[in-house]
Amino acid sequence: MGLFNGLLGNASEVGTKEIEKELELVLVESEQVHKAFKLIRDLFIFTDRRLILVDKQGVTGKKVEYHSVPYKSISHFSIETAGHFDLDAELKIWISGSQQPISKEFKKDNNIYDVQRTLAKYVAK
Repeated sequence: MGLFNGLLGNASEVGTKEIEKELELVLVESEQVHKAFKLIRDLFIFTDRRLILVDKQGVTGKKVEYHSVPYKSISHFSIETAGHFDLDAELKIWISGSQQPISKEFKKDNNIYDVQRTLAKYVAK
């Protein structure tokens, strides 16, 4: 069901050990992955120190952008649920010092709530 959800644009939870192995060159010493969600090829990774957004680019996905956001830098965030005509849900994250939010689209509402709930857990500490 994970591949099917990914193709539909739904985020599905991924095992933390698998992500820690994949990000061994990105994580700092003793940093632990607490939760991770996959959206097609992109990842939302919540560690004990920061949010890491992984954007795999190109046809093969070999080119990868790692966007690291310390939780204290997130000034606010929002979700926009899908409507009758606009079928996409959207997550926006504003970083202090930046006017434009980081924006990610989801094809359905259901999994955007899981990502938002996890984000709230770490930002609202």
